[in-house]
Amino acid sequence: MSHYKPIEQSFKVAYEYKLHFTENIFSLHNPLFKNIINGYNNKGHVKVLFVIDSGVLACHPNLMAEITSYCTQNSSAIHLMEQLVITGGEQCKNDYHNVERILNAVNDNRICRHSFVVAIGGGAIIDMVGYAAAIAHRGVKLIRIPTTVLSQNDSAVGVKNSFNILGKKNFLGTFAPAYAIINDSNFLTTLEQRDWISGIAEAVKVALIKDTVFFDFIEENSTLLRARDMESMEYLIYRCAEMHMEHIALGGDPFESGSSRPLDFGHWAAHKLEYMTNYQLRHGEAVAIGMALDLVYAHFIGLISKETLDRILKVLEQIGFDLHIPIEKDSDLDDLLNGIQEFREHLGGELTITLISKIGSKHDVHEIDVATMEKAIVWLNEMYKPKVSNTTC
Repeated sequence: MSHYKPIEQSFKVAYEYKLHFTENIFSLHNPLFKNIINGYNNKGHVKVLFVIDSGVLACHPNLMAEITSYCTQNSSAIHLMEQLVITGGEQCKNDYHNVERILNAVNDNRICRHSFVVAIGGGAIIDMVGYAAAIAHRGVKLIRIPTTVLSQNDSAVGVKNSFNILGKKNFLGTFAPAYAIINDSNFLTTLEQRDWISGIAEAVKVALIKDTVFFDFIEENSTLLRARDMESMEYLIYRCAEMHMEHIALGGDPFESGSSRPLDFGHWAAHKLEYMTNYQLRHGEAVAIGMALDLVYAHFIGLISKETLDRILKVLEQIGFDLHIPIEKDSDLDDLLNGIQEFREHLGGELTITLISKIGSKHDVHEIDVATMEKAIVWLNEMYKPKVSNTTC
């Protein structure tokens, strides 16, 4: 046996990142992007590799030309290397070839840890590009430019990056804060209605577990939000992102080493439903269903009143969510319920599911009564039966 004592040491790493708000980020009259690059290295000529969501490009066909013009005008600060276009949507996180394309571009363009990868797109592209950037050279600097409501108020403002594999959402992933996030409201104007509404689910989530006043705002403005009122949406994004970042910085567990993840309220079912529908459900749509299910369960076990349940479900309906759970047979029901165990495995440790005891107050439980949860599923689907069209062909 060795006579040497164990050597022990501890250290802390300070992380800083900033969320910026702007409009038309690559306008030649907008200095924000250049200033962010200069803020890192004011000696200039920093290499920048762009990865762009093809769906964003379809809605903003001049984007690549605008980026080229912007970088040319600011060439003393920015050295544009390449603009890589990748098909967006959750499916991009299922094809590892996309990660390899980014890694090859990092290698071919000699992007180093003092260079930048800039991800422009929805939450899935942001997740996947962030994962690739985090594993290249053990981490190259990342700037996120999210283009959907959900990514601007939730997924892009966090510190997580991920990729889907082995039939499980976000099975591969890293914790790696972006150097900066830039929310450009102009990208929201071209969203499909589904994507506009989808991101509101994450705002409802954070309001339900943290802030009664914010829930009141969403409730009072639900019809305006559904009608694409930009002023209401900009405030919703701002407040939701602010609360998300406060949780990361002040919640005591930014890299989720524990088992409690309140920001995953409604997510055990959401992740499973996304997979079961081959990602035809948007993440936010699945989260809305997942929250509705867990709220019904919370009512059935006596945590919340029927009045509170009805109030929240009404808000979700007014925003425009379809709360019907897309299961067709008994095996689908069993498959969905298996998502509880998969969620525990993803977290590690004991099962921890966040519910609420009232609006604005989270309540963690460590056991789920499967029979009661099954009852909640049946109740929700009885309440929200699929609408049968009377149209004849």
